[in-house]
Amino acid sequence: MIVGVPKEIKQDEYRVAMLPVGESRIELLEPLGPTSPVAKHIEARGEGIQHVAIEVDDIKAHMEDLASKGAVLIDKQPRIGAHGKKIAFLHPKSTLGVLLELCQE
Repeated sequence: MIVGVPKEIKQDEYRVAMLPVGESRIELLEPLGPTSPVAKHIEARGEGIQHVAIEVDDIKAHMEDLASKGAVLIDKQPRIGAHGKKIAFLHPKSTLGVLLELCQE
């Protein structure tokens, strides 16, 4: 994906664009329909920050470590995300109310 150029993720019904901010990036999400997870999030919580992503070197090792410490994993195995990276989410009840995404290049 070219940074800043929107890309549609049809299977999850949203459009995404990445904007560089220093060494970090902000990912903007737009629902494509009312059944999109993004639309459901906005309906339940309003607009704003949906999740925080942290890049890790070994996603499986981090998932196993976090699970062993009691974290609730939404994804039991890494999957491929919108940008071709391996991703996995932790449930907000394990992270003080913040949806946390682990990602690995």
